[in-house]
Order: sequence, then C-alpha cells, then structure tokens
Amino acid sequence: QVQLVESGGRLVQAGGSVRLSCAASGRTFSSYAMGWFRLAPGKVREFVATINSNGGSTFYADSVKGRFTISRDNAKNTVYLQMNSLKPGDTAAYYCAARGGGGLAVRRFDYDYWGQGTQVTVSS
Repeated sequence: QVQLVESGGRLVQAGGSVRLSCAASGRTFSSYAMGWFRLAPGKVREFVATINSNGGSTFYADSVKGRFTISRDNAKNTVYLQMNSLKPGDTAAYYCAARGGGGLAVRRFDYDYWGQGTQVTVSS
C-alpha cells in the first residue's frame, strides 16, 4: 500500500513557475514508477509526465515538453513536478500516481495508487 500526498499548488500568473511535490508513504517507494496527471474542468484526466523507479528515464506529454520537469528523490520518498512558463491552459488539479513495476506509463489505468490532488490556477 502506498499513500500519496501532493502539495505546492497555488495561483500564479502566466509565465510564472510552480513546483509541485508528492510525498509517498511506505518503504518501497523506490520500486514504483511515478506519474503526474491533471484534470481541468470539463475535461478528462490527462497524462502530464512520468519517471521510472530509479529516476533514469522520463517522458512528457507534448503539451508540457520543454516547460515541465519531473524528478524524484528516493531517499525522501518524494516526486516533484517543476512547471515553468505556465499558461492559463495549464490550470487544473494535478495528481500524482504510483505504478508498481517501475516502468514508464502514460495511461491512467496503469497506475495503482493516486493522491488527492493539488490545484494550480494560472491567471492571464
């Protein structure tokens, strides 16, 4: 069992930056691949970024590539999402998720555990 708690969401102006954190419980965090997804009003939950269990591989949605960076610190049981050059279209609730097996994944259904989400609002 893994419990995930996101933090760091806030209101920010377009062009600004936000860093999200996701703290995981449990001693097996380093065996899980992690992902970030987002849910905007009226839309389905969409993939944002994923990182494998040892942090050596990452993958991003085209919409955030070059602006967002996913990273992890296995000693701290934490995964991060650094978001730069934010746009109003990035406004959403952001969720982190954990996937057993360690490999990258972009589908919601590939993830076993989810956090409660943290809101990021980008004003124009």
